Amino acid sequence: MNILFFLTPKSDVAFIYDDESLRQALEKMEHHKYSSVPMISRTGRYIGTITEGDMLWGIKNKFNLSLKEAEHTPVTSIPRRSDYLPVRVDSRMEDLLDRAMKQNFVPVVDDQKNFIGIITRKEIIRYFYNRMCKEEDGGVKEIARYVIQGESVR
Repeated sequence: MNILFFLTPKSDVAFIYDDESLRQALEKMEHHKYSSVPMISRTGRYIGTITEGDMLWGIKNKFNLSLKEAEHTPVTSIPRRSDYLPVRVDSRMEDLLDRAMKQNFVPVVDDQKNFIGIITRKEIIRYFYNRMCKEEDGGVKEIARYVIQGESVR
């Protein structure tokens, strides 16, 4: 299955540029209510992903909780605990499953490593759920349906 069917394009993704300030990144994440966002260069290359936790610990450990100082602090000065590893646009859905277990989304890059969008964990789970429903029946399918819909199993 071509992963482009599941792609949320860059134009619809909240991201930050690597030359933006820490305060700009915080405000963008607060506005969109995201806990992590991709970071890209002005030329479009994927740099990594920054999380609320990265920023919180960076502010605490480096800037003594001063938002005024954060206005002049580049977001790239914040150490990132880990990055969301991107996949190439020609990857298969099966390649995304392991990453989806550890990441909220999977960044997608082209062959020049330019950021083109994300595939959310929800879309990956939905794909495998639908595939499982075609292959199996019975109790497993019923339990999976409850998990996908966010309900509790009776």
